[in-house]
Amino acid sequence: MGRKRHKNKVFLNLEVIDAGAKGKTIAKAPDGKVIFLPNAVPGDVVDVQTFKQRSGYYEGKATVFHKLSDKRTQASCEHFGTCGGCKWQHMDYSHQLFYKEKEVVNNLTRIGHLELPEITPILGSKAQYFYRNKMEFSFSDSRWLTLEEIASDNDLGDRNALGFHIPGMWDKILDVKKCWLQGDPSNAIRNTVKDFAIKHQIPFFNTRQQTGVLRTLMIRNTSIGELMVVVQFFKEDLQNRTALLDHLKTTFPELTSLQYIINGKANDTIYDQEVICYHGRDHIFEEMEGLRFKINAKSFYQTNSDQAYNLYKITRDFAGLTGKELVYDLYTGTGTIAQFVAKNASKVIGVESVPDAISAAKENAVLNQIDNVDFFVGDMKTVFNTEFIETHGQPDVIITDPPRDGMHKDVVAQILKITPEKIVYVSCNSATQARDLALLDSEYKISKTQAVDMFPQTHHVENVVLLEKRNPKK
Repeated sequence: MGRKRHKNKVFLNLEVIDAGAKGKTIAKAPDGKVIFLPNAVPGDVVDVQTFKQRSGYYEGKATVFHKLSDKRTQASCEHFGTCGGCKWQHMDYSHQLFYKEKEVVNNLTRIGHLELPEITPILGSKAQYFYRNKMEFSFSDSRWLTLEEIASDNDLGDRNALGFHIPGMWDKILDVKKCWLQGDPSNAIRNTVKDFAIKHQIPFFNTRQQTGVLRTLMIRNTSIGELMVVVQFFKEDLQNRTALLDHLKTTFPELTSLQYIINGKANDTIYDQEVICYHGRDHIFEEMEGLRFKINAKSFYQTNSDQAYNLYKITRDFAGLTGKELVYDLYTGTGTIAQFVAKNASKVIGVESVPDAISAAKENAVLNQIDNVDFFVGDMKTVFNTEFIETHGQPDVIITDPPRDGMHKDVVAQILKITPEKIVYVSCNSATQARDLALLDSEYKISKTQAVDMFPQTHHVENVVLLEKRNPKK
């Protein structure tokens, strides 16, 4: 037998009491079950219609607002509520920070059952808008229509869109007029590309039919004013491609790098594609404390440059290096943290599974004239073994910055086997961080923990934890 179909329920006059995982807020139904809501703020009093029921909770939507929370603020973006990007724009920033820090503490105590020291307050972002250094937009010849547009008899006019995927809909694109996430000239570049393409009838992509020419647009910038634009085409259209790229080059003479990709495969991921430089360099530079990091179209770099600097400073501060330590930097990526702490260490060993990232790390180390770092590529759970430790030495400090899934259990087991004096664990997912810290709890106590807000207007939060041995060597 299949699952019983959920009959939608309506609950009246519920107070929204908390903010939970994935940016949803929480109310309690009269039967005691939690209700997750996507469109309310703690402190709102609302009527709720449910659309999903599980054994322990409902999912629903606030349909009537009887009282608006004093934690609310006016969302800046005209696309708020339709675009899935900045779900917390309607919550005052000080309250966003409160709920982010609360989630981290809850995860560490409830999932990890960990004993915490006095919490260092979350570090908010100075820039609450226009903080991202990388944006990717998608083209579509059948833009997302609002309910009002569908219901109206008006001519819907141009159906082309250049913007973001509607949440949960892979083939629907919201046409973005102004995005509040990346600073000038990001909006001007996107709107110029769209206007030029419509004027010259360059076909926008259709995901379902796999037709059209224009696929995606990537814009990257750095804190020192360098600017990269990458246009992805579904097929070569020499005349239109050249006309569009020339128009960008002329309109935005400040472009450091103008590149393009011809990608005829079913998906628009670029990691297996050739990126062709049309004008300028094939890379841009970011700078941090005099270190220069070369970023190409495929490079990973933290998307909030200012907060990345603060995150790395906290990591270095927690590590408390004296210049004598051998440091292992696990999941090193392009080696930014490894190079950032190198001047305070005797030697840093970086390990990462992505070959291109390690190539970039090595190149940046040469560029920065850092000769006390070594980088190695391979799957962490396989590479980080006893033989590796015997070859490269027993680390005094381990810095680990794993992906959202956290560390593989074999990596945790190896850390417990070699027991460095300190571990600094940087995480973008405090739930998996809590799980890993619980596994390390027998040998390590948490000495410091600090959340860092890299993504204002969203529920995402990073957390840095310092672990020290419970029984240090005398």
